[in-house]
Amino acid sequence: MNWKKSLVAVICLIFCQVSFAQSKDEKRVAAAVDSLTAAYISGNISSLEKWTDAKLSYGHSSGVVQDKAAFLDNFRTGKTDFLTINLTDQRITVFGKTAVVRHMLTATNNDNGTPGTNRLLILLVLQKSGKDWKLIARQAVKPAA
Repeated sequence: MNWKKSLVAVICLIFCQVSFAQSKDEKRVAAAVDSLTAAYISGNISSLEKWTDAKLSYGHSSGVVQDKAAFLDNFRTGKTDFLTINLTDQRITVFGKTAVVRHMLTATNNDNGTPGTNRLLILLVLQKSGKDWKLIARQAVKPAA
């Protein structure tokens, strides 16, 4: 009887590990999000250009929606200046060559020289481009009170 319980336990353990394991694409999407986050903090325009698609639609929690040129211009001018970014509760779902990422963003910033903090729910949409995943859309909303 003990061997049956042990077998069931092993099967459950294997099933749990397989169910929670990230696919190769999910790992690559997570790496792309990490690289994009690092580019936000550094303000490195060439990195921001690399990780965003030419047809980027970038939505802010204020309701402003920008194209790629306006998004990059915010970093060039200091209108957007992230000092720290912490992402939590990240969930990645891959649908072929499209990935949807949701997470909570907590950040400190110095936008236009004014210190501040942000706590936002973020939705990212990435599309596979060759071996890379590029941001094609982003929308931020303030969490419900």
